[in-house]
Amino acid sequence: MNIALLGYGKMGKAIEEIALQKGHNIVLKINDENLHELTATAIRKADVAIEFTNPQSAVHNILFCFDAGVPIVCGTTGWLNEMNMIEQKCKEKNGTFLYASNFSIGVNIFFELNKKLALLMKQQLNYNVSIEETHHTEKKDAPSGTAITLAEEIIKTSQQKNKWVNHIEAASDELSIISKRIDPAAGTHSIKYSSDVDDIEIIHTAHNRKGFAAGAVLAAEFIQNKKGIFYMKDVLNF
Repeated sequence: MNIALLGYGKMGKAIEEIALQKGHNIVLKINDENLHELTATAIRKADVAIEFTNPQSAVHNILFCFDAGVPIVCGTTGWLNEMNMIEQKCKEKNGTFLYASNFSIGVNIFFELNKKLALLMKQQLNYNVSIEETHHTEKKDAPSGTAITLAEEIIKTSQQKNKWVNHIEAASDELSIISKRIDPAAGTHSIKYSSDVDDIEIIHTAHNRKGFAAGAVLAAEFIQNKKGIFYMKDVLNF
């Protein structure tokens, strides 16, 4: 499979390493220094594009791939206020798009555990739930996209929480997400249900970028020759 890397920082390089190990070819590498090389002719040499840039660039890159007819996997977070428009454009262009706030297989299992725990705790009104996430200081968005995904799943189920906030909660209907930026830290997410008598906590800790990179390559393999909008739950058959 021929892969275009839109974003060739630490994550892009980790994806490249995994992709090459699996026998794929990297036909295009785009970063801030060679944006002029991102042309329709160049991107069409790829079977799939994998996008890890920044919130300002992601929407442009996704739409560019739709116009070029190239399937795209996106792991950039912080732009989801544009998701409805992106999904509509994908359908209009008969494109192929896969988004994940986190490509790690372990994190996606963690997402499913979070849903199950939230369901179990729905009637336990004496517990208060909160989220904490820790990442390296170069991470551009806070809270993390993973933390937002976790929070939104809890809010769907909870009888008490109606919205998330990125600080200590000021009202009982707020779900607190505390974001910490510390070096070195590949990423830790914890969900804690606290009461007067005990705490229940689930935690996922990444040790490096390999899990995210492997999941992104797996997603690219999954969407090749497909049409439509997909998520990691489709890749992992959850």
